[in-house]
Amino acid sequence: MTLKPSKLKLYGFNNLTKTLSFNMYDICYAVSPEAQRQYIEYIDEQYNAEKLTNILQQVSSIIGAHILNIASQDYDPQGASVTILISEEQMEPSDADVVCHLDKSHLTVHTYPESHPQKGIMTFRADIEVSTCGRISPLNALNYLLDNFESDIVTLDYHVRGFTRDVSGKKLFIDHRINSIQNYISRDTKTQYDMIDVNVYQENIFHTKMILKDFDLDNYLFNINVDDLTKRQQHHIRRLVRQEMLEIFNGRNMPTMR
Repeated sequence: MTLKPSKLKLYGFNNLTKTLSFNMYDICYAVSPEAQRQYIEYIDEQYNAEKLTNILQQVSSIIGAHILNIASQDYDPQGASVTILISEEQMEPSDADVVCHLDKSHLTVHTYPESHPQKGIMTFRADIEVSTCGRISPLNALNYLLDNFESDIVTLDYHVRGFTRDVSGKKLFIDHRINSIQNYISRDTKTQYDMIDVNVYQENIFHTKMILKDFDLDNYLFNINVDDLTKRQQHHIRRLVRQEMLEIFNGRNMPTMR
């Protein structure tokens, strides 16, 4: 018989704040100014405020949170934002405890489509933050979000802040085991990406960067196929896209690839 682990007995309620942040990047090459305009329109449609709201509502359901408020906005000329305030427990409008959740438990997403001014490189970035207090954990939504955006590069940050107390008064600065965000990433996703960690264990700060292993040029072309290009054009575009990916992954400009 398997014994269930006993629940941690706390004094009051769990004051720990757990925040999981994503920077997700999708890279594309558009061959002409018209194609670049169409790409921006395509991204704006694929990730408009309504669709992003649906994604965050699903995240709320996955982590077991209750939605208090939703604010969303599409921007001109491009981009969108959604913010959802959440609580661990179901709240009535008159419940005074709502106040203690508003600034600590939230879901946000902001999108940033943009393009290189000369080279035809298009970059779409989505910034997502899942911040919770109490027992619910943003890590439960990690794989859902990774699967939904299917990004070329992902930067992940996880930080546990504050402390709670057990019934004897002892401070608890974290309430679960973790030595890497990779502990919570699915095996299938791990096989698709190269990953590196930068962790500060004594501060409960965890950082993971991911970049796709496989590089199929067809996946990075907008409204054209590889067969539409000469070998020289293929080599040129492959070099531009790969350099963009490596610079984003490494967080710095790099010497031009040959």
